[in-house]
Amino acid sequence: MKRTKWLAAVVVLSAVPTCLTAANASETARAASSRQHGLASWYGPGFHGRKTASGERFNAGSLTAAHRTLPFGTRVRVVNRKNGRSIVVRINDRGPYAHGRIIDLSQASARAIGANGVVQVALVAE
Repeated sequence: MKRTKWLAAVVVLSAVPTCLTAANASETARAASSRQHGLASWYGPGFHGRKTASGERFNAGSLTAAHRTLPFGTRVRVVNRKNGRSIVVRINDRGPYAHGRIIDLSQASARAIGANGVVQVALVAE
């Protein structure tokens, strides 16, 4: 029975258009995982102006982030677990590629939550 439901879900999801709107991306993110905990890092000056995986140019001064699986356009609240500061970022890139990290923040996003390097965070789908 469970296998049949899972197979039906795969068939239904495969029919969904691949170009999701920001609203649909948020719904998908919320359904997939409403909360994650782990390490965050930031990336900035060396990548400024380069194309991201979504095709847009990376801007170290914008409130964006890289995540391995969340759809592009998803808005996620990132909470610094040490000081409680939070910011809402938009996923526009893939990563992080460093072991054990769940999100890479732009320089501006990291500053906004008081991150000076790698920090423990909670991610909450908006």
